[in-house]
Amino acid sequence: MTDKKVVHATAAPAPIGPYSQAIESNGTLYISGQIAIDEASGALITDGIEQETHQVMKNLDAILQEAGYRLENVVKCSIFIRDMGQFAAINEVYASYFPEQPPARETVEVAGLPKNVNVEISAIATSQN
Repeated sequence: MTDKKVVHATAAPAPIGPYSQAIESNGTLYISGQIAIDEASGALITDGIEQETHQVMKNLDAILQEAGYRLENVVKCSIFIRDMGQFAAINEVYASYFPEQPPARETVEVAGLPKNVNVEISAIATSQN
């Protein structure tokens, strides 16, 4: 039987739809796609792609911490962006959160994202690291 625990971090924005921030099952944490909502103000961060990406990563980190994981535990990320022309700027910010042994990932350009944001990132982490 699979154990399944819903993770809810109050330091990250609440889901904007019928999904959980994260699910932990059998030593693996599956984090739903995060966008640049500042939990403290509830506002979308739209001051530039770098600030937007930093907020997304802060939200991911808050969920990881709530579940007892760290960024070093992340083994896979999926990045969805609206404009591949912003890839270099997003990549630079993203890389600063994974200075050693970055996780596997893909980056996909999409036509649209929730709340019309420019970047959304999901992650999978394992307690086995």
